[in-house]
Parts: sequence; structure tokens; C-alpha cells
Amino acid sequence: MTGGTRYSGPHWRRVVATLANSDARSAYAHIVLGIELAGMQNQHRSRALAALLESGLVERNADGGLVAPESIFRDLLAQQPRRQAQTGVARFMRLGRIERYPANMAERRELLAWIISEAIRPGEVLTEKQVNERLLSYTDDVVLLRRYLVDFGLLERTASGSSYSRRQKL
Repeated sequence: MTGGTRYSGPHWRRVVATLANSDARSAYAHIVLGIELAGMQNQHRSRALAALLESGLVERNADGGLVAPESIFRDLLAQQPRRQAQTGVARFMRLGRIERYPANMAERRELLAWIISEAIRPGEVLTEKQVNERLLSYTDDVVLLRRYLVDFGLLERTASGSSYSRRQKL
């Protein structure tokens, strides 16, 4: 790695970059399987082995031979930060869209109230098509979401069903 950040020990970027090289990947496979590394030009072999050693994918044993440590991938995974537990409506969303509806009705209402407050301004009167367009950014099943919003009293529909508006008080 020239001109970039240098890492000590195994680092996932270095490991992935090393395995992206076909010569290094082939050499690694031979080492993991315990097969003699043959059929590769000396210069390519030297570079591939140097990259494998630097990345931590292989190490020298007491006899000077190359071995692939079994712990490398476990160590790389352990370096990753633990995912923070999500709270509030974020627990039910993924990338800004509904991943699942809460089974608990109070939590479902909280999710729906948040969506309606984001999607429709107070006093705004919309057609069904406009409501669907707004709700499409939260789910592909806009009919279900719209039905939940109406059933929970967060979205009011005229008797004719021609227009919708957000309840003033959520």
C-alpha cells in the first residue's frame, strides 16, 4: 500500500485488497490446502507472498514454512464495532423504510404517528394518489400503511374517499 493508511496486524481492508489479487488468492488457496505453490512466475509469487504476509493471511511457522492461521477471520470480525441497539421507531425501520410492523399496538401507533408527521403536514388535503406517493417512500405496500393510518385515526378520509388529511392532534 503506497501513499495510503498503514495498518498493523490484520485489517479487513488489507485482507480484502490482498484477496482481490488473483495471484495472492491462488497462493493463499495453495497454502490453506497445503499444496505446493507451483506454476507461478517467481516475481508474481514473491509479491503475492509478501502481500499475504503483510495482510496477516499467512504467517511463517517455526520451520520457516507458510501457514494460514485459523483465527484471522475471527480476529477481523472481533475488530468490528458492536451494532448499537436501536430505540424508538428506528427499531422497525431499515434505511428509512418500514422493515416490520410492531405487534404491540402502542408501538405500532407510535411508528404510524411518526410516519404521518413526516409525510403529511397538518391541514394539508391530499388525494388518494398523493397520499400513496408520499407513503411509497416508507413501504411498497402503501394500501396497508394507508389502512393502518386510517384505522388508528391518524389519517382522516372523507366519506366519499376522495381526499385525505392528517388529524390535527396525533
